Amino acid sequence: MEPPRRPPGVGSVLSVLDMHTGGEPLRIITGGFPLVPAGDLLSKRRYVRERLDGLRRRLIFEPRGHRDMYGALLVGSERPDAHLGVLFMHNQGYSTMCGHAVLALGRFALDYGLIKEPSSPETQVNIHCPCGLVRAFVQYDKGKSGRVRFHSVPAFVFATDVTVDVQGYGKIAVDIAYGGAFYALVSADHFGLDVCSSRTRDLVDAAVAVTNTVKTHVKLHHPDTEELAFLYGTILTDGKDAFSEEPTANICVFADAQVDRSPCGSGVTARVALQYHKGLIPLNQMRTFQSGPTSSLFTAKAVEERGDGGRLKREGQHLRREALTNGAQSTNL
Repeated sequence: MEPPRRPPGVGSVLSVLDMHTGGEPLRIITGGFPLVPAGDLLSKRRYVRERLDGLRRRLIFEPRGHRDMYGALLVGSERPDAHLGVLFMHNQGYSTMCGHAVLALGRFALDYGLIKEPSSPETQVNIHCPCGLVRAFVQYDKGKSGRVRFHSVPAFVFATDVTVDVQGYGKIAVDIAYGGAFYALVSADHFGLDVCSSRTRDLVDAAVAVTNTVKTHVKLHHPDTEELAFLYGTILTDGKDAFSEEPTANICVFADAQVDRSPCGSGVTARVALQYHKGLIPLNQMRTFQSGPTSSLFTAKAVEERGDGGRLKREGQHLRREALTNGAQSTNL
């Protein structure tokens, strides 16, 4: 049966492909989006945010999506070493890094022919994100893609044990770390909560209160550009930062109280940087991170130490549990 024709008078149509990584959705825009003018990736991010934000809202929110939907717009990159560029979308705007999206996009690039000559047992896919170039490595065998890992941009700890007076909770000491985006990190124990068993609403309320307080009282800085110097969200952890063979759990609440169903790729990068900074793990010590809401797992390790202005940077490696294609769809605008 041929697909039905579009009736006369129907407006523009965006084609999308829905995937997920560890339960966290990714809506990849595959066609119909207006052309974004040439320029560097951060300027394209600004252009889409200022000129085309209505399309983000139509794709992310109901009736086509939901408040926890996440999107990816593929664009050209000015970098000669990038296979593709990407802009990330969420319920509040546009992020600078998204690990679960990178994992899904690695498979997408192979499955849909963006890499012309994939190699076995693993194919490298260079994805230019607003935070920088991220190198994904996709298992590939007999024409099929498999597990994905990636080397992130250098991560670093911005501050530790910053005491803030969080409305409704009192004074709380938080850490701030960068894994392609900035996060405040704090154990859920400080709020009398458990990331695996407490009500999601209670966890979200605590995380949002921390985010709002840190945004108000802590000025962030990024060594490359101030466009990256904003707090993306708060990660509540189980407090188990010291190395263990057992998974350590967390919940990431970002943007406008959006909940990550996965362990959060960029958040895990930030956690690894923090654990290494505190001397809790050595280089190349693999750890397993669990999503509190869904129990999906990522593994990660610090692979290289770099010095920059007194800060220690880390480059993380992540392995995704799954990134399954749920199917392509088109949405009528």
